[in-house]
Amino acid sequence: MDGSLYIISLIVVVLLAFVFYRSNSFKLMLLVLAVGIYIIYAHKSGNTPSKVKNEIIESIDKSAKDFSKSRGVEKYDEEKIKKEVAD
Repeated sequence: MDGSLYIISLIVVVLLAFVFYRSNSFKLMLLVLAVGIYIIYAHKSGNTPSKVKNEIIESIDKSAKDFSKSRGVEKYDEEKIKKEVAD
């Protein structure tokens, strides 16, 4: 199924680019061709926006866990802050 969707999406991109070319919409034609190039790149390399997003989220989650271990709430002293404010 994935292989046929890839081919269908490329055919749609080519048809849209041709229609935009025939109607003298060169900017839209270039935009559609850029989307087509991205589809080919993502299919061949395996780099997709969702994969990049997941890597970023995992990195942020790991950093947050490391931060809470080293400087988290466990080392927060509420009484010390109250004394400094009262003085």
